[in-house]
Amino acid sequence: MSRANRILRKPSRTVLPPLPLPRPVHLDDAKPSVSLPHTPAVNAGLEDVTVCQSAICFIDGHLGRLIYRGYDAIDLAEGSSFEEVTYLLWHGRLPGAGELAAFRAMPDTDDLPWPIITQMRLLPVTAHPMSVLRTAVSALEAWDDGGDTGVEATLRTACRLLRWLPWLVATHHRIRRGLDPVMPCPDKSIADNFLYTLHGQEPTATALQALDAALILHADHELNASTFAARVTAATLTDIYSALTSAIGALKGSLHGGANEQVIRMLDEIGTPDLAEAWVLDALAHKRKVPGFGHRVYRTDDPRATVLRAYAAHLSHLAGDTRRFDISVAVEQAMRRYSKVYPNVDFYSGICYTAMGIPADLFTPIFACSRLAGWIAHILEQWEHNRLIRPKAEYTGPMDLVYRPVD
Repeated sequence: MSRANRILRKPSRTVLPPLPLPRPVHLDDAKPSVSLPHTPAVNAGLEDVTVCQSAICFIDGHLGRLIYRGYDAIDLAEGSSFEEVTYLLWHGRLPGAGELAAFRAMPDTDDLPWPIITQMRLLPVTAHPMSVLRTAVSALEAWDDGGDTGVEATLRTACRLLRWLPWLVATHHRIRRGLDPVMPCPDKSIADNFLYTLHGQEPTATALQALDAALILHADHELNASTFAARVTAATLTDIYSALTSAIGALKGSLHGGANEQVIRMLDEIGTPDLAEAWVLDALAHKRKVPGFGHRVYRTDDPRATVLRAYAAHLSHLAGDTRRFDISVAVEQAMRRYSKVYPNVDFYSGICYTAMGIPADLFTPIFACSRLAGWIAHILEQWEHNRLIRPKAEYTGPMDLVYRPVD
């Protein structure tokens, strides 16, 4: 028999009677749920669940300590620079003088992502700066080779982004106000260039010092929501821009990065220091969250808030307007008197930024520019011993429902 005949020949088979269709049932007809295997207790929000080992950051919530690679973050904020701390987070050690000088050197201005500026001009002027930043970082991958997950390639990309992001935030703010971008200076620090390209003039020494300290204190905070989002995305071995876009998306949420904006709105709503106590008592009575207070980790003062409180006082006096700072002091005193909740880093950071002439909707983008240092450190650490992050969920739905055809 030829091959064609073998193919065309219809094989014999036993014809079976059609299977009976199941009776129509509704959800109420479902059988009782079967007994599922025992699952561990669920920790909502992964609270107190250890998911990895890390050598980057340690938080002692009871003693109020924040440690970067073994160094107290408060000491670093008082005596170091954001660039030096970023080098520490990425390389695991403090740099030597020559290494720090090389690390501080800005990429050539010809490398600035000008197509992204064109994209920014096409976006609505009403777009929130965090939405613009998220879109810009995602689009940057098209102009850069971000697919290489090797350490050297990642660090080269990270160094560019460390200097690009603050400039993009400042430039978008100028564009939406109808102003032209200001070119960054290669001999300026990241904090200096941000304030310079934002306002178009040299910042005061106090503002520069305060912003540099704020960048250091926001650089990392263990497995916060945005850092965990970055690690989850990086664990799939995608490009660095995708991981950072995930992180920025998480930081945009009001429960993570937007609290300092809410603090400013609260202070303006209270209006004067003598009304602060009544406002706090009303909030506590109605179980409303007081912006800038409380933290998942700290059970005492957030050490970062202590540093920024001093800068907020100094900058407010220099600006000649202490109203918001005076109200914040009254709010903190009332919270200490009537609750056991302490101020966190967001409570005073917004007052510092406002005194520098920075609008409230740029507070979280500044946070992103700082936390980029920690995100990159965690992405590198994730890739060093990578395992796809895939937790389990405890199923609580129905079982043994019977399918009913749609007709």
